[in-house]
Amino acid sequence: MIARMSEREIQLGQGSGPLKGVKVVEIAGIGPSPHACMTLADMGADVIRIERPGGQMLTGGKHDLLNRGRPSVALDLKNPEAIETVLELVESADVLVEGMRPGVLERLGLGPEVLHARNPRLVVGRMTGWGQSGPFAQVAGHDMNYISITGSLFGLGQDKARPHFPANLLGDFGGGSTYLVIGILAALLEARTSGTGQVVDAAIVDGTAHLNAMTAAFMASPSYKEERVSGLLDGGAPFYDIYETSDGRHVSVGALEPQFYDAFIDLLGVKDTVPDRWDPANHDELRRQITEAFKTRTQAEWVEVFEGTDACVAGIIPMSEAIAHPHMAAREVFVEHAGQVQPAPAPRFSRTASSLALPPAPAVGIDTRAALTAWGVGDVDGLIERGVAVQATA
Repeated sequence: MIARMSEREIQLGQGSGPLKGVKVVEIAGIGPSPHACMTLADMGADVIRIERPGGQMLTGGKHDLLNRGRPSVALDLKNPEAIETVLELVESADVLVEGMRPGVLERLGLGPEVLHARNPRLVVGRMTGWGQSGPFAQVAGHDMNYISITGSLFGLGQDKARPHFPANLLGDFGGGSTYLVIGILAALLEARTSGTGQVVDAAIVDGTAHLNAMTAAFMASPSYKEERVSGLLDGGAPFYDIYETSDGRHVSVGALEPQFYDAFIDLLGVKDTVPDRWDPANHDELRRQITEAFKTRTQAEWVEVFEGTDACVAGIIPMSEAIAHPHMAAREVFVEHAGQVQPAPAPRFSRTASSLALPPAPAVGIDTRAALTAWGVGDVDGLIERGVAVQATA
């Protein structure tokens, strides 16, 4: 069960989940840091999102799900009063998250030393692509650049001629926000014991390399080939690949284990004709038979054949269809909240269920007055009158 709120009622402790009572100050960024803060908010943390008046490119608006679950506060961080306001928020916070280029937070007057002087228990989560140190630290980049130098992008895709990148899922959200959340939670746990906070340097290059540990293990094998479509899990094996059906759609086949492979070739109707799968010399013939078999029926027909079996075959569908898939629907993986279908919080907790609280803010600064007041900031109306803070209208 997921608790949901549709009203923009800004009050501390409105969410539910295992992080209820944890307070987070988010200095707004794009991509992985908002996703991390969305995740923290989904799990019940009270997150206050500090944005520049007018917002920034690639973010904002009522449909920006990465900004769900927390109020939008607009502060002019070029104004010393705004910096003091952030420091006032930090005094009662457990975490501060930022995703700017290394050194920017320090130039604003909000570096870790300043923050820890105000709140020694604070966990400072810093999200970057290259990391806080190293020769590339000050260089611009994006997801595909970061995963390029980790060795991860090189092996992606079933095209020997060139690699293919998986949008920005692997770097920004796999190696980025996921590891930022892991680091924040670990540092929070340690701070509860030691009474002292610390800085979490979450770099996409670090996290992506860590995700790719299995490849590093494969490299120790004398039979490993560092090329695409050559291994067990990258399409090199015909029984772990993608195949087209008669209607131009596709299915995924992951029949690795012997019992799953036996079920697969039996249901596919090629059990009596396929050669030994473990002899690489037979792979072309095996792939040919599997390819021709799948081309005899539509995706829906093959899904009907394989669904509910241990053959490890699934139809490949777009998100618009995934929403209504029977398994996804039964688990409520996607839910409708505040008029928008979206992924539900993950993972799930047996006792402290996560929540979908505030929907994404319709305008940057729509919650400035209410959120700053709820966090105990004084003279909020004065801050707005002086242009330090901006209260937007819907």
